[in-house]
Amino acid sequence: MKATVQLSLDLTDLEEAIRTAESGLRAGVDWLEVGTPLIIAEGMRGVRELHARYPETPIVADLKTMDGGWLEAEIIAKAGAAMVVVMGQAHTETVELVVKAGADFGVKVMGDNMAMPDPVAGAKRLEELGCDYVIHHIGFDVRTLRAERGLSMPSPLDRLREVVEAVSVAVQAVGGLTLEQAIETPRYGAPLVVIGAPLAIDAHAFRTGAGDVEGVLRLICERVHAYGDVPVGKEPVA
Repeated sequence: MKATVQLSLDLTDLEEAIRTAESGLRAGVDWLEVGTPLIIAEGMRGVRELHARYPETPIVADLKTMDGGWLEAEIIAKAGAAMVVVMGQAHTETVELVVKAGADFGVKVMGDNMAMPDPVAGAKRLEELGCDYVIHHIGFDVRTLRAERGLSMPSPLDRLREVVEAVSVAVQAVGGLTLEQAIETPRYGAPLVVIGAPLAIDAHAFRTGAGDVEGVLRLICERVHAYGDVPVGKEPVA
């Protein structure tokens, strides 16, 4: 799979999300993610508006589905999303129904292993249930509170190679990565590079970060796209 840059719009204001999306697309971003904060603040309006403005750009709807899988996937698909996110901690039946709805409505399914007891086994389970992609994810709250308490910080890089080698679908690593770490994830065999909070986005205020965001994103896109095709299911040779 070609190395891909996904811009996560973890914002709460739709107009700001549109401005950030426009900057990202000018910089070379491949996919737009309607982040969970934006979905909570704007509902499907955010998905519909972005799809209407950028119909050729795949949109990820990070609803983090835990129940009501069929209905939520149907709503997201009809709003114009190309991909929907279901949580691996959900009941098996919920994942199955999201996958079924995805097939029926032409939407790809991203399975998120956040908080699964064993992230590697969890990734394998998500693939077996039919997910098209795996998100190897360390959550925002656990990272924030551990940092405040002076505790060790988990990283999605810790077991990323194991996750990549355990599945035959494309993987993305999310949660607390620096810009440099995110850019390097294709070297682990994870071609989907996510840029969002707290990289281009202010994580605590959920607003666009300060500085030349578009310029930073352009450099990120150039470096990520330079990887070209990234084999999935094994670590590529650097």
